[in-house]
Amino acid sequence: MNKHIKPASLEVSRRSFFKGASGLTFAFAMSGTLLGRVSEAFAADGAMLNAYVTIGHDNTITIQCPGSEMGQGVMTALPLIVAEELDADWSKVKVEFAPGNPKVYGGQHKMFPGAQLTLASVSVPAYWVPLRTAGAQARKVLLDNVAEHWKVPVAELTTDKSKVIHKKSKRSISYGDVAKFAKVPAELPKIAEADLKKRENYKLIGRKNIGRIDVPSKVNGTAKFGIDVQVPGMVYASLLHAPMDGVKVESSNIDDVKKIKGVTHVLALPFGVAVVADTVEASQAGRNALKVKWDTSGAKAAPFDSEKAKEEYARKAKDPNAEAMEAFKTGDADKALAGAAKTLEAAYWSEHTYHAQMEPMNAVARVENGQVDIWVGTQVQSLASAVVANVLKTTPDKVKIHLQLLGGGFGRRIWPDAPVQAAVLANIVKKPVKLMLTREDDIAAARPRPMTHHVMKAGLDGSNNLVSWHHRVVAENVDAVAAPPRFAATKGRDYIGWVGMSQDFYNIPNLKADAIREQRGMRVHAWRGIGAGYNKFVSESFLDEVAVAKGIDPVEYRLELTKNHPRAQAVIKAVAEMSNWKRKRKDRALGIAFSDYHDTLTAGVAEVSLNKETGKIKVHNYWIAIDGGLIIQPDNVNAQLESAIVYALSGALSEELTMKDGAIQQSNFNDYHVMRMSDMPQIHMKVIVTDNPPTGMGEVGIPTVAPAIGNAVATLTGKRLRHLPMSAERVKKALA
Repeated sequence: MNKHIKPASLEVSRRSFFKGASGLTFAFAMSGTLLGRVSEAFAADGAMLNAYVTIGHDNTITIQCPGSEMGQGVMTALPLIVAEELDADWSKVKVEFAPGNPKVYGGQHKMFPGAQLTLASVSVPAYWVPLRTAGAQARKVLLDNVAEHWKVPVAELTTDKSKVIHKKSKRSISYGDVAKFAKVPAELPKIAEADLKKRENYKLIGRKNIGRIDVPSKVNGTAKFGIDVQVPGMVYASLLHAPMDGVKVESSNIDDVKKIKGVTHVLALPFGVAVVADTVEASQAGRNALKVKWDTSGAKAAPFDSEKAKEEYARKAKDPNAEAMEAFKTGDADKALAGAAKTLEAAYWSEHTYHAQMEPMNAVARVENGQVDIWVGTQVQSLASAVVANVLKTTPDKVKIHLQLLGGGFGRRIWPDAPVQAAVLANIVKKPVKLMLTREDDIAAARPRPMTHHVMKAGLDGSNNLVSWHHRVVAENVDAVAAPPRFAATKGRDYIGWVGMSQDFYNIPNLKADAIREQRGMRVHAWRGIGAGYNKFVSESFLDEVAVAKGIDPVEYRLELTKNHPRAQAVIKAVAEMSNWKRKRKDRALGIAFSDYHDTLTAGVAEVSLNKETGKIKVHNYWIAIDGGLIIQPDNVNAQLESAIVYALSGALSEELTMKDGAIQQSNFNDYHVMRMSDMPQIHMKVIVTDNPPTGMGEVGIPTVAPAIGNAVATLTGKRLRHLPMSAERVKKALA
């Protein structure tokens, strides 16, 4: 995603590296292969280092976590992988955030090779092999040192709970004591797959009694989020955010606002009008007193009206001459469709949605003596340092990111607009600046999930077999805004926006998925579940339409299409059994959906009722079965599934941003409606643990929710809802 960014240099000598915190430090390559020589770890050519473990003389093991903690548990899951192979005493483990340096801490995921980022449920799969290898390598170095120290064969030594044990002589020694005499060899031991633990020997991974290490501090109030940061001598800033990129201040009452007590600066900048003051109250008073008229002549988004644009989106989707880019292809879908005995076609929509993270955007910045310090909760540290450096015309190694806990990310904290804005202000006022957006300004500055239009086509042969499938999406490309270098390098592929269109687990002989790019100037970005959120709503809903045309039960049809994939069949069968699929309900109905988001297989069933007078859908129960391979933390998987389901329910039923003249029309939760506690269904989960490598968990509960609800409503009423969110107004319109 950010391979174009030059990472900050890591200026640490080999001597200081080993000296560490009065203990023994191990460095590991995160490339699946290990470092050849420790002396190369911090060589000028930048060897591929990724994680390191420090063992203190007090037996404390400090493990650095390369990911950001935004409530998804990565700060526990990743160090736990290292600790498992290291045979560490978990009660002695401390975790610290690793600095942002993808050249050192980059992960290994097929979507983001070499990148250090926290998004799209890729953290555990990206670091699974490297971190296991790192732990095993550290353990091997400890064993070798003890074998030499005690003059015993290394094969006679074992480890357990941060101790090296020699059963023959009934001796044991703590890792902390080993650190006092241990030497790291010039050439680190190589670790093969056979050297890594088997699942049956795990002592930490998969245990239900290991809680998340970030939870206690969040309960007792000591956890530090970006919004909690205090820096000596800092001032406070609020921001009337520019309604879109490219606008300027045409007229304002800036001079009047400067007279407010405590206000020190009122600055018209490309991103809005900032008020800097000695206190939070003064900065907010100045922000509330601002009266600004914007010049939108240079803003590409200025003409955009989300409602009026729908007609053009729909026209382009049906235009055979429209420029469409191929996303995925199997066989010849066009030919198969032309020769089909029966064809089906339907159009679907999804609206812009806001991330609605609990903590509005904020950052603290200090610019002094050529050094830039940023305190922020961000999903991509290296991106923040690179963009800040670019704006301030310095280099990334001069920008230090002090990573904080994130009060919700969901994709919003990928783009570093808050750290950039705080840094610009700090550079101007020559003091540390704490920028905090209000909820209203956070919504005005939203980087929403794009509005999308879809046209679906399917063809059945004379035996009623599905022989052709065509999924077309019309939308602004997320990669074009969120990852411009990758977008350019791939000649316009929208990796984020096209997720969920490929149908890899369905036996469809001829498939085509393509996309028409809209360029409206909106600041679209990744939203929890990325493209799968709307693409699976569309494809799984349309698959039910095909099932109806075939006269086959939707569960049976999915089992038929996945007959070559036992793992997919297992989650479908499990959720059907959990929900008692065949049982009829009075005034209620069930709907099912399947998803293969980033190799995590899920199937969901929603039980709904409908108030035809109000148009309100009520979800009473939601069942989900999941196969995410090996499970690192069972209880946290349950928490993440629940979290994602709630997020998806809200997005499916009520969340919607509308645009007029390029600006977002909503201002707070009074007109941007998120799910209330009284609307929550009962959530039932089944986690199928397999020996497959672990896959992502933070977002996988999203994709099946909306289509399961839509399919249930269609069964209940005979009317198909093809527009997200499925608001009361749209339901009443469909029923009419």
